[in-house]
Amino acid sequence: MGRVDGKKAFITGGAQGLGEATARMLAREGAKVTVTDVNGAGAEAVAASINEEHGAGTAFAWQQDVTDEARWQEVLQAAHDAMGGLNVLVNNAGIGSLGSVEDENYDMFKKVQTVDVDSIFLGCKYAIPLMRAHGLGSIINISSIAGIIASGNYVSYNTAKAAVRHISKSIALHCAKGGQIRCNSVHPVFINTPILDRTKEMFGEEEALAKLGRQIPLGKVGEPDDIAYAVLYLASDESKLVTGIELKVDGGISAM
Repeated sequence: MGRVDGKKAFITGGAQGLGEATARMLAREGAKVTVTDVNGAGAEAVAASINEEHGAGTAFAWQQDVTDEARWQEVLQAAHDAMGGLNVLVNNAGIGSLGSVEDENYDMFKKVQTVDVDSIFLGCKYAIPLMRAHGLGSIINISSIAGIIASGNYVSYNTAKAAVRHISKSIALHCAKGGQIRCNSVHPVFINTPILDRTKEMFGEEEALAKLGRQIPLGKVGEPDDIAYAVLYLASDESKLVTGIELKVDGGISAM
């Protein structure tokens, strides 16, 4: 316990799935957390639940559209003031889209890039100045194994998540000049979150998870805490010499 005691973390897309699991994990390990989501009520429910478990003032919540530059500035400052600082930024919010280069709608292609990539640029741009005043800092950008392994039917998502990997490296090198803030990306394989709901609807939950699991060398779909533990490591000072990496949590699929 206490692996991130005293840390103050800001987590986007925290109303469910990986963001929620990450917020709960970091709070259990001693951090204060701010949860944001375009679903403001969902973010507030997660924060309330964390406060009920760990005490008032552990978690805070705001509604946030991560493509809105002005909103980024507002909520980062509000979170900084509420938590008494900012050490950790987890850029988790993102969307996907199914479609090949011929089938995909151009507007959807641009939307995926905006939500998945532009949000990281904005978050890092405005969080880094706040983080510099509060000791060692860590930026964790949630990418995907789809940012490393391509598919003909996910042109928008593949493009965006590959960009997340590389923007993280650029930010890592920029921040390394001061030696205080690190930046890394995390690349999950299939994780049992609402992002799989469409597949479950098509095949039924049991068959959907089995079908996806057969594509993974370890033979199973991951759970949200599998990613939350990776984020916990990168958020903690245990990883103080780790920057500019892509941490694959992929059941071995990228080794094939």
